[in-house]
Amino acid sequence: MNRFKNIQAYRVGWILPLVDFFIICPILLVMRRKTTKGLELRFLGDKHAIEQDIRNGAFFMTNHRDIIMDATWLTFMLRTRYFIHPYFGIGNNLFGKWWIEFVVRFLRGFVVIRNSGFHEQRENAITLSQYIRHLRKRHKSIWLAQREGRAKDGNDITQPGVLKMLTIDAENFFESIKELNICPVSISYEYDPCDYLKAREMQLKRDNPKWRKSRKDDLVSMKVGINGQKGRIVYRLTPSINHEIDQALAAHPELREMTHNEQIQFVCQLIDRHIHLGYEIYERGTAFDAYIEERLNMIHLSNKDTDYLRERLYEMYNYPVENHNKAKNNTNI
Repeated sequence: MNRFKNIQAYRVGWILPLVDFFIICPILLVMRRKTTKGLELRFLGDKHAIEQDIRNGAFFMTNHRDIIMDATWLTFMLRTRYFIHPYFGIGNNLFGKWWIEFVVRFLRGFVVIRNSGFHEQRENAITLSQYIRHLRKRHKSIWLAQREGRAKDGNDITQPGVLKMLTIDAENFFESIKELNICPVSISYEYDPCDYLKAREMQLKRDNPKWRKSRKDDLVSMKVGINGQKGRIVYRLTPSINHEIDQALAAHPELREMTHNEQIQFVCQLIDRHIHLGYEIYERGTAFDAYIEERLNMIHLSNKDTDYLRERLYEMYNYPVENHNKAKNNTNI
């Protein structure tokens, strides 16, 4: 019996490369021209080491800006430059149409089950963790966001729950993390096409803490994220964190004696620092103020709090700059 049947990517063999090069890549080339002012793959640290990680299979962990395009652009660049097509995780809450799951799993997407009951969550996490390790043992590359859902305020922090899921049945936390070969990746959009939708969601959540997005809201975000203008996009890859974990354990043996949660937090901070250091910092002139006002005018709410929404829009663009500067000045990790 195949225990991964409900979540695994479809096995499509040679069909996927044909679809990639004759359908997907041409579509993305058009999208790159129409919705961006440039798409770049850059490196933070030793480029040779990063390319070795790519060839041997890497676990790309990124910040999360867009529901669909974060993994799509990374896959496009890795496919066209290194001829690899990473597997990627996507929550089943985003399957608002019947055909979305089929397309996702055909394109090497695996399902992260998020609408299960409390007692099923642990079993789902174990199955997902085992499937990811099954892929890594076969030296397959994987993409996964550092958190569940996008960071609407731009403050990209790795959720401990993600690492807890990945190592849920591990006897040795650090060895289990190293087996994954995590390579942090920073995603920087000059302009987030969903920024006004995210600000709107933040006010709705503020005014009603019980408010939840509908599947229709997710579909709208997916459509806007795909078709909206993004300016320059930069992906910056970092070598595997394994070497730094080894260095830290050699210099601080007490890390092995920490609680499981403290060890998870240590690795989260390590990932965060690389993602923050890798941000592309865009120049923001006076035209940016006009851009914010334009985005404000696109938000339609019956009780629209303009001052609050303006603060949220500026916040989501300011947080990456603040985190980048903090990471440059922090040498304690």
